[in-house]
Amino acid sequence: MVDHRSGQPVRTFYNDVLAYVGLGSNLADPVGQVRAGMAALQELADTRVTRCSSLYRSAPVGIREQPDFINAVCGLRTRLRPEALLQDLLAIERQQGRTRDGERGGPRTLDLDLLVYGQEIRHTGDLILPHPRLHERAFVLYPLLEIDPEMVIPGRGRVADLTAACADQKVEKIES
Repeated sequence: MVDHRSGQPVRTFYNDVLAYVGLGSNLADPVGQVRAGMAALQELADTRVTRCSSLYRSAPVGIREQPDFINAVCGLRTRLRPEALLQDLLAIERQQGRTRDGERGGPRTLDLDLLVYGQEIRHTGDLILPHPRLHERAFVLYPLLEIDPEMVIPGRGRVADLTAACADQKVEKIES
């Protein structure tokens, strides 16, 4: 099918899955990094971005001696299998200068986490769904709540309930 106005092919999505991706950065213009990550998600094959949250500032978790993070979450409709989507996310990170040779939880130019993929629950060598710490992290839960207030995380519960349990974590909305 071709869009009659632009003459460009229209991508149709059949058997697509709703997935959520967390974005975070605290190096090299973090706001710009997260926005660039959002733009790169728009370019993924067989995928369309349905909604992105506002940007949020949060204190680092784990290694505390580093700059605050800028975080967001985007919802995607994708026909990619979760492993292929994860590989595409890692490629975007590399394009934005991310290297995964530092200490876990350390500073980074761009971090893209596959948070949820439909109702999948799995634990393989490279992929854990839903993301293993998603339900404990306000910097992910608040943006998720913003874009899907009725969301239920497979095996964990309603985002609204999980967010209440993280009320002591400092997260600040900075941009819509």
